[in-house]
Amino acid sequence: MKKWFLLILFSIVVTEGIAQDAAIDEAWMREHYTKREFYIPMRDGVRLFTAVYMPKDRSTKHPVLMSRTPYSCAPYGEEHYAAIWKKYHAHYLAEGYIMVMQDVRGRWMSEGTFVNVRPFNPNKRNKHDIDEASDTYDTIDWLVNNVDNNNGNVGVFGISYPGFYSTMAALSGHPALKAVSPQAPVTNWFIGDDFHHNGAFFQMDAFAFYTSFGQPRPLPTTKGPKRFEYYTKDNYKFYLEAGSLEGLTKLMGDSIAFWKDLMSHGNYDTWWQERNVSAFVKNIQPATLVVGGLFDAEDCYGAWQTYKSIEKLSPNANNRIVMGPWYHGQWASKDGSTLGHLHFDSNTAKWYQENIEIPFFDYYLAGKGSEPDLAEATIFFTGENQWRRLPQWPMSSAQSKALYFHTGGILDFKEPVDRNSATEYVSDPSKPVPYVNEIHHTRTISYMTDDQRFASRRPDVITFQTGVLEQDVTIAGPVVADLIASVSSTDADFVVKLIDVFPDDFSYNEPEAPTAHSRLTSSTYPMGGYEALVRGEVLRGKFRDSFEKPSPFSPNKPTQVKFTLPDVAHTFKKGHRIMIQVQSSWFPLVDRNPQQFMDIYHAQPGDFKKATIKLYHDRKNASKIWLPILK
Repeated sequence: MKKWFLLILFSIVVTEGIAQDAAIDEAWMREHYTKREFYIPMRDGVRLFTAVYMPKDRSTKHPVLMSRTPYSCAPYGEEHYAAIWKKYHAHYLAEGYIMVMQDVRGRWMSEGTFVNVRPFNPNKRNKHDIDEASDTYDTIDWLVNNVDNNNGNVGVFGISYPGFYSTMAALSGHPALKAVSPQAPVTNWFIGDDFHHNGAFFQMDAFAFYTSFGQPRPLPTTKGPKRFEYYTKDNYKFYLEAGSLEGLTKLMGDSIAFWKDLMSHGNYDTWWQERNVSAFVKNIQPATLVVGGLFDAEDCYGAWQTYKSIEKLSPNANNRIVMGPWYHGQWASKDGSTLGHLHFDSNTAKWYQENIEIPFFDYYLAGKGSEPDLAEATIFFTGENQWRRLPQWPMSSAQSKALYFHTGGILDFKEPVDRNSATEYVSDPSKPVPYVNEIHHTRTISYMTDDQRFASRRPDVITFQTGVLEQDVTIAGPVVADLIASVSSTDADFVVKLIDVFPDDFSYNEPEAPTAHSRLTSSTYPMGGYEALVRGEVLRGKFRDSFEKPSPFSPNKPTQVKFTLPDVAHTFKKGHRIMIQVQSSWFPLVDRNPQQFMDIYHAQPGDFKKATIKLYHDRKNASKIWLPILK
């Protein structure tokens, strides 16, 4: 999750933002809008600070569009206006929306106590039984009864943590709530979002986020927390020298309550399960538009999981999903035509804004236009670089097909015939595999599309690839790693990466202008032979059978290690190759596994041991990857 000061949905000045109408600027907004600040009372008496931007036009009724955030609804003071006009949200100003921003309970200027991913309470019995859904209900109820000239239709949207609050809004049950859009919503912080993936701790994001965001706020304030001062800009060096998670805990100090919670709940226990909002999305009434990025390094899982859970638990809901080739929040930016070194042949962000989100809210909140012609699933397929409008997701025409590992690093759809065949490597926690090839201070936004050639050359990364493809291969849906492996110790991590290997003579025809997201553009970077990461995921081995009850490996015993990677929508083009890499560290993105069955959160530097990992690929023990291939 990005730091608090980068994620304010409306209030930061976004230099890359776009306004669809060039005439809409600060002067226009001040001429046409009045800003008011309110303390809105909740049912238990706590008051939430809320900024409301109201059109001065009183000739008609106006819809309400709200974002609830823990990242501040600054700037504070009725004379100070958020730069809404800087982004495509200028459209909502031009259409006369009432724009609302609220500091959630216990954050910034709101009263009360903040609780991270506060659990949903489905059995509220009195006014003291509150959650984010009830706070949303009370806020909506106050707005429609106290803000002049509203039309009684309210929408809620937000990215990342505000996406979580958007999902919670859908659970509020308020009849005025007509449309919600959880975008990259925080959904499950143990299984796949932000701080854990399949039980493996994403230390770099968690530490960078909570050293600032997690600082206590005893009283309402307009001032943000201090940032942690790193002694080096080399994150690999910093996290390796910390020694262990206990070392990071010492650097964190005693005041960060949620960090202590993270260190105390190492399994998927009741505490974590209560914070899985996707388990509660029943009887969803408002129209729902779930949005996410295929290469979102923070909440890719959350978007897919939220949509699928609503489909399962609220089968009659008006529920849709959009997934584009984006990093975290890129769909709300000026440009979605590239990410890292990859080109997508069009401005996918602008297309989404103009063809999906704006028509969605205009229809359900403002009653403008006909019902938007939105597909059940609007998915961008990388490789072919085309949007597909689909009647369902996953696609019924996708068939799961096994791609087998073979001797000599070969990947083939044919089953292996060897009697005894395996490839082994030594995983050394003192020399973990880096997640990127360059030196960085914080986690990069483009690592999920990065060139993996650097990893292919390491002895502790094993690589399998197909021959040159004679025809396009399109996959649509979840990818399943199905490994047969042995470990010389009692635990290990398994990182599986699905990679598109470009032809040696590949290059983009058009020169690319430099961006803020990569130092080398694809016009200067050697794209021939590029090994593009399509999807990568990690499993902490002890959770291979259960996230609730981890179990050790029996040393040197072949064991099935099977887990699901987040959904993929990609076409491997004719002339390319499909590659799989397997490794046991991904540093410092993921914390190091001591490779002993133990409480890793309290491991000491001396607990980290080398381990030999053997991956089997014979006819009895056939390691494979299950791909959802379109017919």
